[in-house]
Amino acid sequence: MDIGLERLRNMVLDMADLSEKTVSTSIDAYVQGKDLRERIYAWSEQLRMLQDEVSELAVELIARYQPVASDLRFIKSCMEVAYGFSRFGRYAHDISDVLGIFGDLSKCDKTTIEQAGDQAKNMIRVSIKAFTERNVELASKLKKMDDVVDNTYLGFVKNSASNPLGDLKCTVSGTLILRYLERIADHATYVGESVLYIVSGERAARK
Repeated sequence: MDIGLERLRNMVLDMADLSEKTVSTSIDAYVQGKDLRERIYAWSEQLRMLQDEVSELAVELIARYQPVASDLRFIKSCMEVAYGFSRFGRYAHDISDVLGIFGDLSKCDKTTIEQAGDQAKNMIRVSIKAFTERNVELASKLKKMDDVVDNTYLGFVKNSASNPLGDLKCTVSGTLILRYLERIADHATYVGESVLYIVSGERAARK
């Protein structure tokens, strides 16, 4: 079973690398005004297929070896983490679609989105490192990092609501992207929660 577990781990880490690249590319493309929808869509589809492969291998390992304790928790967590990485790809594709929907956004102030994007990208990196190292202390930092993205999103919405004379296209596109980033941050937090479950068998309370 050890060979199967190592293969499962490597598949999830391959997804981690690709999901991080997909999200980073989508955010950078928005900031730079580049239409990279086809590339990001291809990567998101690749992540979806890899998730299916992870699930198939996980089920096979459970059926064949009937693992218990930490091995079983690791296999179950790999399925959950793979789903999270697949969602990263989905939201990255949604971000890339914003340019296609709204067109030229070069006049919009993108400072808030850049800040939230940097935080979300950092959260992905931290969640991957925590999962790879089974580092509970590192994983525990993700909740506060998630709060930063949440507050940025809510602050943008409140500020937009109090300024109805602002550019509607910038407001709506910015709100959409920040919402996608907020969901990416949530899934990064869930990846971190899986580390606690693998190590101790405990589940973190979700908001």
